[in-house]
Amino acid sequence: MDPSELRYLEDEDTSTMKVIKGSTMGLVVGTIWGTIVASWQDVPRVEKHVALPGLIRTLRMMGNYGATFAAIGGVYIGVEQLLQNYRMKRDLFNGAVGGFVAGATILGYKGRSINTAIKAGATLAATSAFIDSGKQTTRIDNGKEYFPYTTKKRSTIES
Repeated sequence: MDPSELRYLEDEDTSTMKVIKGSTMGLVVGTIWGTIVASWQDVPRVEKHVALPGLIRTLRMMGNYGATFAAIGGVYIGVEQLLQNYRMKRDLFNGAVGGFVAGATILGYKGRSINTAIKAGATLAATSAFIDSGKQTTRIDNGKEYFPYTTKKRSTIES
């Protein structure tokens, strides 16, 4: 592994923290998406002993979508980090395997079919590989260290 890539493994983010962040982000995005999907559907009719049926249905959909997205995010990041630490490489293969495992396990379980699991896994793997193949990163490693303070020592005698 490149010394420049080892730097990313030594971040303050451990693999566990990355999994927690991925799951939390999935929960937030899934909850928002569940709200949007619930607003697109018709409001259920008012029943005699059910208070606020529209609110209950909306909250249920928000929870279902949020939990699904959180599970996908957690499994994806977990498998990707596991492979990255095992192989000591950062490449699109890690993300593709993570995407396949996440899609196959979570969406295959929800679809309750092997065919759905393979299709969902392949779709997420292809999407992850496509995004990773562009090598779009938020960090540019040019070999320079930037500090928010000066590293040079001042002399005690100022002229």
